[in-house]
Amino acid sequence: MTSKSSFAALSALLLALAATAQDLPPPTSPEFCQAAQRILANTDMEGTNTIFDNMPDYRASKPAPDPLMIYQVVQYQGSTPILVSCKVKSSDHLRAVYGENAAGEQERCVKMARRIQAQAVVDLTQAGLHDAANKAGQFVVDDAEPYLTGREYLSDFELSYTGEDGAVHIATPGLQSNWDTLMRWIMPDRVMGQTYCHLATVDYFKGLATGDFEIGTLMTAADDAPTVPR
Repeated sequence: MTSKSSFAALSALLLALAATAQDLPPPTSPEFCQAAQRILANTDMEGTNTIFDNMPDYRASKPAPDPLMIYQVVQYQGSTPILVSCKVKSSDHLRAVYGENAAGEQERCVKMARRIQAQAVVDLTQAGLHDAANKAGQFVVDDAEPYLTGREYLSDFELSYTGEDGAVHIATPGLQSNWDTLMRWIMPDRVMGQTYCHLATVDYFKGLATGDFEIGTLMTAADDAPTVPR
């Protein structure tokens, strides 16, 4: 298969995915991480979501299952939201609290990230920006192994970078701390049964594709992280 054919197949896949899935809520709305809770835990539950306007409160937050409390923070480049971070509950903890039918298979952060990518491709295509849509469709969304500790999840990272393969990669760091694990016997309950994700926004995908943003945006969870528009 030629690279052109490969891209055509990828674009078709992304467009089909976006066409069959409801658009995600705006990243600045509480509904965004509620959608993340539903999608990542394969559940109808969405919980009460708190959006923080500062990084220290987000760093200190811990989702709770009963009542279901989840947390969110957004980072900006100027006035544009470029990263949304969600802390939600794992599917196995929801099942432990609410019963076996409360949640399904646990998904990784890449599941949300690819939905976001597909939405960006559709938006650019509908705007007539076909070259940019092609670029956005070729970005490689990383499916890295989730971290096990909050320190790792909160470490600095490049949201986008050029990989050894020459392609533009989108980082999707996450944390997975399952409830149904032997670690629960030695770790505090409040840190178990958690799913955390850092997710590039639709606006970031589109900005990279149009050239409005440069590759290599450094993200941080430090106190001075840009968590309000400027």
